[in-house]
Amino acid sequence: MAAPTTQKSRRSAVALELLPPPDYSHLEPLPDPPREPDMQQHEWVIYFCAVLRIFFAGRYDVLVSGQGYLRHDPYNQDERFVPDCVVVTGVNPANIISRNGYVISEVGKPPDFVLEIASRSTGRRDYTVKREGYARYNVGEYWRFDHTGGRFHDAPLAGDLLVGGRYEPLPIHRDPDGLIWGHSPVLGLDLCWDDGELRLRDPRTGEYLPTPEQTAVRADHAEVERDNALNRAAEAEAENIRLRERLLRLEED
Repeated sequence: MAAPTTQKSRRSAVALELLPPPDYSHLEPLPDPPREPDMQQHEWVIYFCAVLRIFFAGRYDVLVSGQGYLRHDPYNQDERFVPDCVVVTGVNPANIISRNGYVISEVGKPPDFVLEIASRSTGRRDYTVKREGYARYNVGEYWRFDHTGGRFHDAPLAGDLLVGGRYEPLPIHRDPDGLIWGHSPVLGLDLCWDDGELRLRDPRTGEYLPTPEQTAVRADHAEVERDNALNRAAEAEAENIRLRERLLRLEED
């Protein structure tokens, strides 16, 4: 028979839920991994992470990062996986960023999502060695994008969902117009291969997520509209003052 839940135990449970995550920001940062001289791959990584950071801007418990080591043990030099993009929920992003990498034993959970962008030098490892490794790390979803259409990877776009410690392929759709896409349950978004372009789409609206440049333009337009609205309001108030003054003069006459 289970022990009754007392008010004190309920308070303790709530307190435990509200405890802050462990602070490992004082630890020495991990070294920078070696970089592959593939500028196109680097540009896609920057784009993808930037778009997701905008999408999750209202969430303070989401890490969107990449191109740092992913390890169980921070001191194990044999762990050489360097994901292009990592997404994790329910964590303190600042602490992990200061670590310059993702150490599962320190954070207390594996990444929820990993993306690898194809390159000539690492493409085959992405869908063989890394796929097996990320499954061992218990990464919830593993996605791969190849802008060449499958010359470096085994497919233009592929995603896997971890089920019972093994990856099962997520459905990939091919539309008549050539768009290739799949849905990420972790992100709640569609990943799209659009004529060699990597795009993120909101399935609720069918619209692509805005790029940082588009977001900046929209913010500028919104600021201009706010300024115009304030100017119109000020002009209307000035006109009201003038009308009240005229009415007062007429009453005095």
